[in-house]
This record gives sequence, C-alpha cells and structure tokens, in this order.
Amino acid sequence: MRSGFLLVLCLTTPHVFCTQDELTCSERPLGEQCPWNLPAGTANATPAECSSNLHLAGSPAAKGKPAQSSNQTDTWVHQDVCGRLIVRFHDYKSAEGHKADLTNALAGAGDAWKWIDRQNAAAVYPTDFALLEVADAETAKIKEHLSLWPGVKDVHPEQQVKRSLTWDSSNSDTSTHSHGQPATHAEMVQKRPGRFQTRPTMHSDHEDATADVTVPWPDSQLSEETQRRLLLSQNSVTARFEAQKLWDQGYNGAKVKVGVFDTGIRADHPHVKNIRERTNWTHEPTLEDGLGHGTFVAGVIGGSDGACPGFAPEVELYTFRVFTNDQVSYTSWFLDAFNYAMATGMNVVNLSIGGPDYLDQPFVEKVWEITSNGILMVSAIGNDGPLYGTLNNPADQNDVIGVGGVDYADQIASFSSRGMSTWELPIGYGRAKPDVVAYGRDVLGSRIQGGCRSLSGTSVASPVVAGAVCLLASVVPVANRWEVLNPASMKQALVEGSVPIPGIPMYEQGQGKLNLINSMSILQNYKPKASIVPKALDFTDCPYMWPFCTQPIYANALPLIFNATVLNAMALTGQFEGPPVFKSSNVAGQYLSVKFEYSSVLWPWSGFLALFIRVLPEASSVDDIASGEVSFTVVSPPAPGSTAVRRSSVTVPVTVRIIPTPPRAKRVLWDQFHSMRYPPAYIPRDSLDVRNDILDWHGDHPHTNYHNMYDALRAAGYFLEILGSPFTCFDARQYGTLLMVDSEEEYYPEEISKLKDDVEKEGMGLIVFGEWYNVDTMIKMKFFDDNTRSWWTPVTGTSFILLPTLNPIFLYPHCISWTLVGFFVKRNW
Repeated sequence: MRSGFLLVLCLTTPHVFCTQDELTCSERPLGEQCPWNLPAGTANATPAECSSNLHLAGSPAAKGKPAQSSNQTDTWVHQDVCGRLIVRFHDYKSAEGHKADLTNALAGAGDAWKWIDRQNAAAVYPTDFALLEVADAETAKIKEHLSLWPGVKDVHPEQQVKRSLTWDSSNSDTSTHSHGQPATHAEMVQKRPGRFQTRPTMHSDHEDATADVTVPWPDSQLSEETQRRLLLSQNSVTARFEAQKLWDQGYNGAKVKVGVFDTGIRADHPHVKNIRERTNWTHEPTLEDGLGHGTFVAGVIGGSDGACPGFAPEVELYTFRVFTNDQVSYTSWFLDAFNYAMATGMNVVNLSIGGPDYLDQPFVEKVWEITSNGILMVSAIGNDGPLYGTLNNPADQNDVIGVGGVDYADQIASFSSRGMSTWELPIGYGRAKPDVVAYGRDVLGSRIQGGCRSLSGTSVASPVVAGAVCLLASVVPVANRWEVLNPASMKQALVEGSVPIPGIPMYEQGQGKLNLINSMSILQNYKPKASIVPKALDFTDCPYMWPFCTQPIYANALPLIFNATVLNAMALTGQFEGPPVFKSSNVAGQYLSVKFEYSSVLWPWSGFLALFIRVLPEASSVDDIASGEVSFTVVSPPAPGSTAVRRSSVTVPVTVRIIPTPPRAKRVLWDQFHSMRYPPAYIPRDSLDVRNDILDWHGDHPHTNYHNMYDALRAAGYFLEILGSPFTCFDARQYGTLLMVDSEEEYYPEEISKLKDDVEKEGMGLIVFGEWYNVDTMIKMKFFDDNTRSWWTPVTGTSFILLPTLNPIFLYPHCISWTLVGFFVKRNW
C-alpha cells in the first residue's frame, strides 16, 4: 500500500551537517557548509570566538540576528533605528581616541557619517563602542570601510527598546487591586493581539494598594496605622522567606553595592536609606521615576518600610535610569550603563527586563563582560507563560541568575516563562532554566511617593532574588567577601539551597523555590568548588524530570540527550582535566553507553556538559532500572599569590529505565533538524487557541511548543525519537513513521532521494504537518503596532519548499492530486 501525506510547508534558509558521531551518514549533501565556522561533524566552537557555554549539546554559536525581536518581560520590544550604527572596538579607549581612529578609517566616506556624542556618566571613562549617524544610502559603504579597519570588532544597528507595563489579568477577566478593589480603566492597559505584547505584568502606579486593609485588632492600644503596617509586614515577601532570621544575626546587606537598571527613583524616597547615586542614561533631563517600576524594584531589594520591607535594608543602592517615562530605551544606553557599572564597582545588578533575542550580540557579550568582572547579575525569566520554550535573555544565560515566579500557594505563576532554552536548537538540546523561582504574584513594594502597593510578574520575582542575593552576600565577612563570591558561587548557594516544589517539572521551577536559610548555611561554610546543575540525573523521577521520565530508553534508538550546566566558582576560567567518565553501579547500568560533549573552556564561571545516553544492542530485551555515576574534574589557574592549580572533582548520579525495544510500528521519528530555532519573520503560532500572543517568536520542538503533541503520542503508546541530523543520517528500517512538523529549512536533493527510498523501499510512513499559504488569512491577521507605529502582516505557511520537491516524487507517479485540505494514507506493516 502506498503511503500518503498531510502537507503544508514553510520556507527559510538551509544548513545541513551531521552532529552525532555515533551515526554513519550515507553521504553528505553536496555543497554543504558547516555553519558558524565550525569543522564538519563537530559542535564545539573555538573559545577565542565566543563563550564555550553557548555550544551546548551541538549548539552553534550566537552569531548574527534577525532584524526585529520582541516579547519581553514587561514586554520589551526591539526596533532597529534607521541611520544609526553601533561600532564596537577590540579595545577600550577614550571617546576622542576612537573618534580620531574612525575619522581616519572613514576618510574616504566624506560627509556620509557623523559622530554622536554620548553625554552621560560613563563619558569620563574609556569605552569600547561608538554611535554613528549615517545616511541610509551610505550604510553599506560605511560598513565596508569599517570592516577594513583593524581596531573595529564589528558593526550593528542601534536598536530602540520599548517596554509596556500592564496589569496581570491572566487569571480573571476583571483586574483588582491586592485588597480586592476593582482596578480603574487607567490601571488596565488593554492588550492588543500581536507579537509586541507578552503576558501582562503590572498595573500603573495609582491608588495605594494598602489603603483598605482590614485592621484585625480593633481593641488594641496600637494605632490603626501601626496595626495596619504590622499586619502587612507579617504577610510581606521577606516574612515568607524568613529574612528576619538573617536580620537577627546582623546580616542586612551592608557594604553591598547593587545597581537597579530600570526607571529610576526619587532622591529622598522615604523607604530606601542608602541611595548612593542616581544616573540617567536617557535623553530625558530627569532622574525621577515617572512610572513607579524602578521605585518598586528598588524597594523590594533595599526598602526599610515596615509595611513593605525589602530584603537588604542597608544595601548601597545605585539606580541606572535606562528607560524613559515613555518606556523607551536604546541598546547604546544599556551598553554605556553596563560599562559604568563595571567602572564603578557594582557587586550586584538587577534587570527586571528581558527578551527572546539571545542573538543580540552586543547585549549578550556585554553581559558576559559584566559577569566576567565578578558582578552578580539577576534577571527575570520572562512573562510568556504558560507556554514552554519562552525563556527570556539574559536570564537564560549560564552566567546569569534566571528567576521564575510562583504564587503564595507554591504554584508556578501562569505568566512565568518556562524552559527549555532554545539557543541549542535544532541540532542540540536546551538547558534547564529558570535557576530558581521566587514569589512573583501580589508582592508588596514601594510606591513613587511612599506607601506600598502590590504588583505581579517575574520582574517582581527578580528583585526578590536580587534582594536575597544582597542579603546573603553580607553573610560572608567583608575582608574576603568578593574573593569568595562570584556569579558561580552565589548561584551554587541559591540552587543547592532551593527546595524543589512537588509535582512541578524542572523546566518550570528550575532547581526549586528560593530558601534563604539553606543558602545562608551554605555560604557560612562555603569553599570554592565546581558543581553540576542539576545535582542528580534521575530520569525516572516524574514529573520533575519531564519529558525524560515519560519515555524509557531502549536499544537501537537515537540517544537520550541531556544538557547540564557546570558551575566553576574557583575562577573565571577553567577546563575539564580530562573527559568525563561513566561508571555503572548495577547490572543494568552495564548496558548503557554514555558519551559526552563539554565546554573546552569554562567561561565566564560556567560551561556545559551534554550526555548522550544509549542502550547497547545486546540489551534489546532488557527491562530494568539502570544506574551509575558520571565523574569529572575541573581545573582552574592558581589563585593570586599561589602556584598550585585549583582542582575540584564532581560526581553526579544517573538513573534511567531500560525497556525492550518497541516494535517498529510504535516508533516515531520527529524531524527537528529542518525546524528554525529562531523565526526571522512574524509567523502565527501553530496553536491559534493561544490568543494572548498570537505570533510566534520561538523555534519548534516537541518538548517546548509541541509538548502537548508529545504527551498525546506517548499516551497513545508511541515512542518519539528526535532527529537532529539530516535524513542521510538515520536508518529508516527502525521507524514506522517520520513526522515532519512545521518544517521550515530546505531539503537537499540527497535527503529527498533517501526519503523516497525510505518510503517506497523500506516501508516507512511519512506524515507532514503545517499551515497552508493563505493570503486571506494574512490580511485578516494584519495589525497596527503602536510601538513601531507601523502595520505588520504576518507570514502564514509558505509551502514552496516541499511541494515542488515531494509532490513530483510521491504524489504524481501515483496519480494523487493535492487539495487544500490535504490527506493522509496509513501504511500497513
């Protein structure tokens, strides 16, 4: 019987190469190019080019970026600024020195460019970038001139960033204040359908959220105001995390410098004691907070008001006003502000902002530089839940503490973004994020003029953890505090001290809920070390280890791939002393073949360890629990004043269930290799039921946006394996069906030829899912976006890749006609 298809297709740019050394490819596609300048057949980039912790389980480096990106915590929207370029240099130098160099480099460009002076606090320090204004028609010529100048690193367009603050109305149709009063129309920002809005986060700064709290002690001699504030303090987020126990021991955040990158704060705010400096990086001539967002964040971190106390009341607060009252910012503002934070010795920085654009090279690399200088960065994981695969940057970076949100019932907040990370797709597997979760719904914090209010969002959970970090930092004696504390050691204290929430998967809660007392105990006895996250790999632990716990492994299958994070608190850099080793601890463990990919250099403070776990062919009938442990040693350069190499050994237990190899008819292969990891256009979501954000900005994967489909297939008794290599790299005789779901990448002739043989000669079934190209649908989904002040027409399925290639091969020879509805013919085995 002939096989059939359900076909609808998309178009994008091809790249093809094999990544799993266990597979033997029948033939490489002709004209193949290995992306990102990597050798064919390998996944590791040179450490000189970029951080090794990005190349996780076959991940290419983050080079280049789409023209636009959006959907951020508090809704962060990118838009290229016409006529402005960011020029990055290899070295730091005074602005005048760089200006002189560019004048020489662009001597032949005439008046086609203009140097833009940046009058801000960083101007007195050396800089590593310039901002130029160029005529649009001359942009290509200017870039060509600059590419020939040895001091220039690269050139990127300046980007405008716009953030919208909206009330979290995800759980009800009518928004209310924390004390139950209906929100006014002004407090509710009507959310447009479209790419530029995410899950709402906050309401505007209007009425005092504490105004109508009921006083429980009417006969008390305490004043009503005192009673009200006492009641609120007992229900504050600091009380929930038992911060009082640290305060009672004299820990209060003293001598810790924290930078709040937000909307500013008033100089004499009554809740915050130690406002050391306020800097403005915007074009508005003010240091004041006109929105209330920066004030709230600062209060959660370092407030001292009894009704809405912050975690570290004695912390030294530095505000970086990087957003205007119109909620607009620019990439260059952030770069200057980051440089100033390093120059002035910040210890901790909080970013209650983020977005999906991990390919924004200037921003990502500046974050690496920040953490390389020992600064602890805390950032919100995003408000794009409950969708999977929606992690925001920079919180999704290994060197950053990424924070998700929970409510007071210890349930993941519906708005909280969840993993896995998508940097590594389509050929690798993502990392577990967030790192920890903290309360992010109905948290009390400071208002602009004083008093308290309640807000929700991961941009609230982020300062909760940032405040906890400042408080925990004061646990370490001042004399050696910043010798002990660094981005890795603080993250170790947080994740090892956190408490997993029962019944919630790892990709939603990370390593668990913040626990101040546990983390304090770790830091009081801390010795620099290397560690792995998560600390145990029990692939039978459900639902925490979803999806791995839902599908046992078996012989003759593609490997189970898991991407762990390695933290190295001994030094900024380190490396594996030798290859990791797996040692079985029971009989079934001897049937496992475990191979590894890992960072050639651990920098900054971290890297990756990818495990590829397979069952040996001789165990095709085994049904048992296999266990063992993976061990490795990390080495780092000697400490200052020492000649001894620093060394730390790590062991992680591994548990997995082996089952007999399922029959071919039950084995399904998912084509992941031909899916984009980062859509370059504005494409509607595959599920139109998701009405809060109808346009897609993530790549596809059965463990992220298609996790419901994965669960349905498993519930029906099918076993799903994920193909991260070309079609020339798998044995069709092992699989009943190949699933091509919303494929975008082009298929090479060698792949099409093999696929034809697999279906017609090897008896493999083929199912293709996707959307049909439909102009009417595009017109109906057209919308005007207020952020960019322009109309956007989304792209629906452009089925021009496979129709011309698959139809002549599979359909026409069998006299099958294509219809708009499509069809599916089941093969009988």
